[in-house]
Amino acid sequence: MPKRKMELAVISDLHLGTYGCHAKQLLEYLKSIDPDVLVLNGDIIDIWNFSKNYFPKSHMHVLRQILKMAEQGTKTYYITGNHDEALRKYSGIQLGNFILDDKVILKLNGKKVWFFHGDIFDATTKGWARIIAKLGGKGYDILIWTNRLINDILNYFGKEKVSLSKKVKSGVKKAVKWITNFEDIAASLAIDQKFDIVVCGHIHQPQDRMIQNDHGAVRYLNSGDWVENCTALEYDQGEWTLYKHSVTILNPVHNEVEEMMDDQEFDFQVFNLQSFYDTQKVSALPKHT
Repeated sequence: MPKRKMELAVISDLHLGTYGCHAKQLLEYLKSIDPDVLVLNGDIIDIWNFSKNYFPKSHMHVLRQILKMAEQGTKTYYITGNHDEALRKYSGIQLGNFILDDKVILKLNGKKVWFFHGDIFDATTKGWARIIAKLGGKGYDILIWTNRLINDILNYFGKEKVSLSKKVKSGVKKAVKWITNFEDIAASLAIDQKFDIVVCGHIHQPQDRMIQNDHGAVRYLNSGDWVENCTALEYDQGEWTLYKHSVTILNPVHNEVEEMMDDQEFDFQVFNLQSFYDTQKVSALPKHT
């Protein structure tokens, strides 16, 4: 099957190295596209939860495919997120077509587009709150394994699988409010900086919508994740598309761990987004255009 040609593709929140990552489905997607530019918008390798006891071959294959695409001519931007923030000390490095940075600006069809992960709004990635967040992530691994056992039983009896994390999140009003606040603050900051489009990750919530305030309007895009949603953003011939990979190809849950998990760490944390926006400014804009 020929690869789909496009100008740009954006993926984020792969969380390679965790049980929740749909690595094989992600690899299928990467092998099916031929973008001129690939933007990896944060939380690609989950260094926060990295364990030497768990990094399957399928996760390595994803990394190899990304490097192969860069080697074959795809300009690849790796934008760091909070889960792979350890790489930020190397920001600005360029190796051939592979560029590591904290944020990136591109000009697409005359529009100024700002790419960044989004954790700059997250007050819980610092200090004691960060430690609590990491502990929450470990606790969520227990939920993942519980979900695995339940789905294994349901699969045995021919029943539909369930996602415990989605049920938890849908029942927590604070999570919904936080997502809305995140989108509004990201949009407000982009409007102040005179961007036409802002592209984020971080919240595992695929989105494409216009956001307005008293100072203007911006198109807010979020590439989602490859844990629960298996989504990407694609740009070609002046049009943005929110892509969703089919999950019907998932193997039964008793196969490899990375194929059977529907869930991923989601930290229900306290965010003070408006305070951040009122007290801080973006000190350095992306270097690459």
